[in-house]
Amino acid sequence: MKVQYFAASTLDGFIATEDDSLEWLFALGELDNSSYPTFIANVGALVMGSATYEWILNNAEQVAAETGSPWPYTQPTWVFSSRELPLIEGANIHFVQGDITPVYAEIQSIIEDKNIWIVGGGELAGQFYDANLLDELIIQIGSVTLGKGKALFPRSVFAPTLKLISVHHMGEGMVELHYSVDRKTEI
Repeated sequence: MKVQYFAASTLDGFIATEDDSLEWLFALGELDNSSYPTFIANVGALVMGSATYEWILNNAEQVAAETGSPWPYTQPTWVFSSRELPLIEGANIHFVQGDITPVYAEIQSIIEDKNIWIVGGGELAGQFYDANLLDELIIQIGSVTLGKGKALFPRSVFAPTLKLISVHHMGEGMVELHYSVDRKTEI
């Protein structure tokens, strides 16, 4: 089992605009021309922040047009939020808040050897990194810049370093970078 942060980013390191728009992303690449189909087949659970969940809620028609359903996932999903949010009908959603470590333990006990996907955002992925629970980053870099927005991974990472596993060219507009994270060992 791995904890994987799979996300798309602009060239200047933002996953969304300041108002959580992803419009920059849609013209750039096709998920089928990426590792996504193989990746999602190995995911046992999703973890996301409230902004990501609300983006899905607010764009339900667009999500349904692209995936056939306003909630495109079959896996159970844990949504970190300090606010009460509406539940998407038919989705296996668990609303949680606070420390990620007990939530991680709960997810791990349920999904066996499948992977955990941190869908978004960058701060949540950073919390998994801070807790020494993040194993991989799979980042699709688009050929656009925003100048400002929501940061891809708002952490300084010097040591342990990220190790590049692979690079995949995704047409003219994107490249996918796959990194492993050397977890800190306890002394």
